[in-house]
Amino acid sequence: MKKKFKINRIIIIGIIIYVLYVIISRQQVLSSYKKEEQNYLDLIAQEKQRNAELLEEKENINSTEFIEEIARDKLGMYLPNERVYIDISK
Repeated sequence: MKKKFKINRIIIIGIIIYVLYVIISRQQVLSSYKKEEQNYLDLIAQEKQRNAELLEEKENINSTEFIEEIARDKLGMYLPNERVYIDISK
C-alpha cells in the first residue's frame, strides 16, 4: 500500500511538472507572437502614413506650385527675373 502511494505521488508530481512545462513554453510562444504582432502593427502604421503622403502628393501633382518645385529642384529651371542664391559652403 505504501509503495502504491509513492508511485501515485510520483505520477502526480510528474504530471504537475509536465503541465507547468507546457504552460511556460506556451507563454513564451505567446509572447513571441505578441512581439511579432506589434511589429506588424508598426509596419501597418508606417504604410498608412506613406499611403496618406502619396495620396496628398497625387492630389497636388497637377498644381502649379508642385510643378514649379519639381522644375527648380530636379531640372534646375527658374522663373524669369527670379533671383537664385547659391550656397557655396556646401
